[in-house]
Amino acid sequence: MTVLLTTETTRRDRAHADYPARRAARPLRIAPSPVTRRPRTAGLRYPNTAVRVSRAPHRRRRAVSPAATVGLAVLAGLITVWLGLVAQFGAAANLPETAAAASETLAVVQVKPGESLNQLAARVAPATPSDQVVARIRDLNKLDGVDVRAGQTLIAPIA
Repeated sequence: MTVLLTTETTRRDRAHADYPARRAARPLRIAPSPVTRRPRTAGLRYPNTAVRVSRAPHRRRRAVSPAATVGLAVLAGLITVWLGLVAQFGAAANLPETAAAASETLAVVQVKPGESLNQLAARVAPATPSDQVVARIRDLNKLDGVDVRAGQTLIAPIA
């Protein structure tokens, strides 16, 4: 059996009978923002980390213009070229000093049996032309010719 209409008021009907009057009597409440709902002592943290979320106001990032991008790229290129030139000319400027320092390194060498002054020069300074090394050996040892004896000790530039 189904009841279609009853004259008895239900509890629900009684509760909502004075709804408009109750609404007018109540002051309008604004819901608090989510930030004010959490306790002040607990700071926000990123999930599963110990890193706290910043409360500082963040400014909106401005887009970089294409002209600024091209300008910075050109500036970086110029700096790179300048550093390359400084390195190249710096290495070229130090090259004669290194060669002079290498030729100024002296050692006492002993002539082996059957060895000539040219062979001695090639043995002690293989990277330097032997005629320059022979001339330097002759100057250092005050030799008149190129004749040397086996077992003779000479001062020679080494490389």
